[in-house]
Amino acid sequence: MADRQESLADWFRRGLAVNPEGVAARDATTRLTYREMDRLALALAGLIRRTVPRAERIGVLMDRGAHAYAALLGVLYAGATVVPMNPEYPAERTRFMAESAGVQAVVADTTGRAAAGSWGEVPVVRAEDWLGSPGEGLRSPEPPAELAYIVFTSGTTGRPKGVPIAQRNIAHYLEVIHARYAFTPDDVFSQISDLTFDLSVFDLYAAWGAGGSVVTVKPAHFLRVARFIATHGITVWLSAPSLVALLRRHSALVPGSLPGLRWSLFCGEPLLERDAADWLRAAPGSTVENLYGPTEATITCCAHRYVPEASARLVVNGVLPIGALHPGLAAVVVDPDAPEEENPHSDGELCVTGPQTFGGYLDPADDEGRFLTLGGRRWYRTGDLVRRLPGGELAFLGRRDHQVKVRGRRIELAEVDWGLRRCAGVREAVTVLVDGHLVGFCTGTDADPGLILKELAGILPSHSLPRRVVVLTEFPLTHNRKIDRRALTELARTPA
Repeated sequence: MADRQESLADWFRRGLAVNPEGVAARDATTRLTYREMDRLALALAGLIRRTVPRAERIGVLMDRGAHAYAALLGVLYAGATVVPMNPEYPAERTRFMAESAGVQAVVADTTGRAAAGSWGEVPVVRAEDWLGSPGEGLRSPEPPAELAYIVFTSGTTGRPKGVPIAQRNIAHYLEVIHARYAFTPDDVFSQISDLTFDLSVFDLYAAWGAGGSVVTVKPAHFLRVARFIATHGITVWLSAPSLVALLRRHSALVPGSLPGLRWSLFCGEPLLERDAADWLRAAPGSTVENLYGPTEATITCCAHRYVPEASARLVVNGVLPIGALHPGLAAVVVDPDAPEEENPHSDGELCVTGPQTFGGYLDPADDEGRFLTLGGRRWYRTGDLVRRLPGGELAFLGRRDHQVKVRGRRIELAEVDWGLRRCAGVREAVTVLVDGHLVGFCTGTDADPGLILKELAGILPSHSLPRRVVVLTEFPLTHNRKIDRRALTELARTPA
C-alpha cells in the first residue's frame, strides 16, 4: 500500500489527467466531461472562498445528479470538508446536521432551499448563481482539509451521530478498491445511493479515480433496470440487497437480462444467498460480491466473492458471509458483554482497527462504549455479531441490538427471519420486538399468516415464535434503500 496521502479531490484529478474529455457524470438532463466538471468545481470553490474566506465545513443540499456531484467536488476544491445533505429529509434533521457539523455555508438548489427553510445567519450559495454566472474561479484546488467528509448515521437514541472521515481514511480505502477491482476508463458506474450515504463516495470516486463515468439512477428507473443498464452501458453496479427483492417481486429480474455488467456489488444489508443467485442468473457475465462495513470504518472493510458452490458451504441462516478483511485492516471477535478479552473461537462482536477506522464521533459523548483497547491498539466496536468460518472469512449473525430477550430467553432476530423465509409462500422476512413480543413481517404473493405460524412451529423453538405474522406487499425502505425497521416497528404497534 502506498504511503502517500492523496486527498479525495486528487482521485477526481486522476481521472481528469487520463480522460479529460470523457464523461465524468450524467443524469437525465445533464452530461459533464471531466474538464467541464473541473471548471465548475473550481468556479464553485472560488465562490465559496469569497463567501466564507476561511471555509472549513460546507454543506451541499441539492437534488442528486451531475450538478450535485460537481458541488461536492467544489467544496473539496475550496479546501473544506464536505457535509452532504438530503432535500428529502425533514428540515429539523437537516438543520441539526448543519449545526452539529459546524457548517459555515450551504450550497443549495431550489429544491434544497425549499426543503430546509430558513438558515438564519448561515450563508446560502445558490446553485443557480454558481451555474449561471459564477464569477472568477480558483486556478487550482486549495490544500485539502484534514477531514474529507462528514456523514450522519442513525443513533440508538434517535439523534443522528456525526461521523468524520479523514483524507487518510478514504485514501487507503480507494487504493484498496482500485487494486481489487482494476476499474478502467471504460467502466460506467451506477449511482443509486443518497449522497448522505457513504456508498455514494464509492460510486463517485471509485469511478473518477479510474477515469470512468457515473450515471444517476433514480427509483423511477428500478423497474426497468435492464433497459436502463443497457442504454447507459453500466458495467459496475452497487446497491443495497433489498433492491434485488424489489426487482424480483415486480418480475424485473429476468435471467440473462443484464449481460453488460462486469461487477455486481451489494452492501448495506445482509445479502441472502438466493438473492445473489437470482442476480447472477440475470447478470451471468458479472462477478457478484457481498461487501460489508460500518460508516465508521470508511464505507467497506470486508468482501466476499460469490461462487455458488463454494459460497453455499459458508452460508449461515441463508445469508452470505461478509468475507475477509481489506488489506491493512485487523479484526478481533469479542464477547459483547465482556469485551476486554479476545474470543477467537466463538461467535461475538466484531471490532476493527487500521487506517480506515475513524478517530471518533463529532460529539465525543457518542464515543462512549464504542471503542476498546486490546493489545495496545484501539478498536472500533461495530455492534455486529459475527462467526469466524473455516478459511478465515466472517459470517454475519446480526446486530447486537437485534439480539433480544423474550421471557428471559435470548433470541437472534436473524434466526427468526431465517425460519420465516423457509415457510411456504414467503419471499422476504424481518422480525421486530415490540412490547416484549415478536412480530414477523413477510412478503410473498401466496403467504398466509396462519399457515406460516403453523409451519414455523415445526422450525423454531417455541420461545422464538412470533406472536403474530403480518404479510405486506413490500417492505418500507429508508432513503438509502435499506429496509426501514423503525417503520416496521411502528406498524407492529398498530392493532392486528
